[in-house]
Amino acid sequence: MHVLAAPAAALAQLVALALPPRCPGCGAVVEADHRFCSTCWSGLRFLGDPACVRCGVPFAVDAGPGICCAACLARPPEHDGVRAAVAYGPVARDVALKLKYGGRLALARTMARLMVRHLSPDATCLVPVPLHRRRLWTRGYNQAQLIAAELGRLGGVPVACDVLRRTRSTPPLRAMDGRRRERAVRGAFAVVAPARVTGQSIVLVDDVHTSGATAAACAKMLRAAGAARVSVLCWARVVGADD
Repeated sequence: MHVLAAPAAALAQLVALALPPRCPGCGAVVEADHRFCSTCWSGLRFLGDPACVRCGVPFAVDAGPGICCAACLARPPEHDGVRAAVAYGPVARDVALKLKYGGRLALARTMARLMVRHLSPDATCLVPVPLHRRRLWTRGYNQAQLIAAELGRLGGVPVACDVLRRTRSTPPLRAMDGRRRERAVRGAFAVVAPARVTGQSIVLVDDVHTSGATAAACAKMLRAAGAARVSVLCWARVVGADD
């Protein structure tokens, strides 16, 4: 056994030299996989309390537990709350884009490692926001599903990838305001396995939360199908004018 161990260790060292761990943000060499360099780490704004109990927008002052922002009081969202690991910014955006369009699939684990602290202890099921089959064929994978799989592994919560389906393709939402986004995703999702949803405390998983239109459309269908609770967990959320 000791004879085999030495060559294996030597091989591991050679691999580490040839393919050293790199920062998920800028690509600089770092100490271990999924670690950020000090510059990129400083460029991440980590989110948590105090925040609106419904939409997760951060508060400057802690007003106590269970406080909603004015927007959620005026128009309660379809879901039971949003949590995100970080605020959307240059580093968070670059990581999300590398996973979504760059084929850097290992970044799903990087994101999940920072998201898992926000995973509700009452969660019974993780449901990734689905892609339309045409976009899935083009991209080859669903980034939300990859993140959900890593979250499920870290948090010990089962993942249901086939209970929610995107029934029609929707145009890119980036250039739309909130109202237009709502119209674009209205009726774009359907629950295909209601029996697996009924009574569940579902965490809807996505990469980026912007206006919340997609999450609201998904949550509405899951609640209509009998889910007891639907919260949202994502890698990054927009904080500011576009929220």
